[in-house]
Amino acid sequence: MNLFNSALGKNITFVRPAYFIISGFSGLPNIKYYYVFLCFVYIVSVLGNTVVMAVIYLDHNLRTPKYIAVFNLAFVDLLGSSALVPKLLDIFLFNHRYISYNDCLTFVFFSYTFLSMQVFNLVALSYDRLIAIMHPLRYQVKVTHRFMLCLIASFWVFAVTVDLVLVGLLTRLSFCGSVVIDSYFCDHGQMFRMACNDFTPSHVLAVLIIALIFTCPLEFIVLSYICIGYALSKVATAQERYKAFKTCTGHLSLVAIYFIPLLITFTAGSQIHPNPRIINLSLTSVFPSMLNPIIYVLQTQEIKVSVKKLLKVRIETKMKVKKVIR
Repeated sequence: MNLFNSALGKNITFVRPAYFIISGFSGLPNIKYYYVFLCFVYIVSVLGNTVVMAVIYLDHNLRTPKYIAVFNLAFVDLLGSSALVPKLLDIFLFNHRYISYNDCLTFVFFSYTFLSMQVFNLVALSYDRLIAIMHPLRYQVKVTHRFMLCLIASFWVFAVTVDLVLVGLLTRLSFCGSVVIDSYFCDHGQMFRMACNDFTPSHVLAVLIIALIFTCPLEFIVLSYICIGYALSKVATAQERYKAFKTCTGHLSLVAIYFIPLLITFTAGSQIHPNPRIINLSLTSVFPSMLNPIIYVLQTQEIKVSVKKLLKVRIETKMKVKKVIR
């Protein structure tokens, strides 16, 4: 606390604006069609993730450590898209660009928490595949229900704690100048750079968050698949290698969808015009939530079998009911 006070100054008067203005997507022609597209993405995301959660919950055969992580990913995707897309549509489609100070901080907390948990779930699934392929005989000992639940719970605690500190540091800032946020949501980086007083603690935390929630997870996932590739190279037959690698295709697709657009955006940096950059980041925030359930339903044999079984039971139940009525 003394560090914060010294950084802020002893006699500073805090200026907390009544509202911020979200100015993203400015000057783009026919941008309302993009908002309609986002609405479609949100509806598909809600339906898809709800289906995945329902299938895993109803089918006892899917209550394995791997599908605990998949269930949590669907849950996070559902909450994350619900925290971001409706507010985004309200801001831009209905031109409600003014957002109150407290609402903006709340928006920051939930958006960053759910985005962080998306990455951590990919890490959990990566670890699951690593142990399943490199230590198949010890998989059930190393990756238990308790272990996966504890891992996911620790990720939740970490994400919530970090983002509470993130928001707490924003409350220590004074906004005596511009209140216009040049982004599609209450962007932490945009906000602390508008502060009139010293924002060093917020800047340092932002750098740490990029390392802990983007760089380190990506490095872990890449190293995991290098190890998986090495392990598969030792497998005797090509058919066995293909069968083992096929179990990773769903997870690899999710990793590519989430990380590749961010890597392109961060690598290009200031060379990208603000509007394409904002659109790319907004798609990165909402698109994975829609595609994750589609990928898992189409590429995961267990879920496809479970969906077919549940549909078959439902159809047979309806037919029995009709016979009773007749």
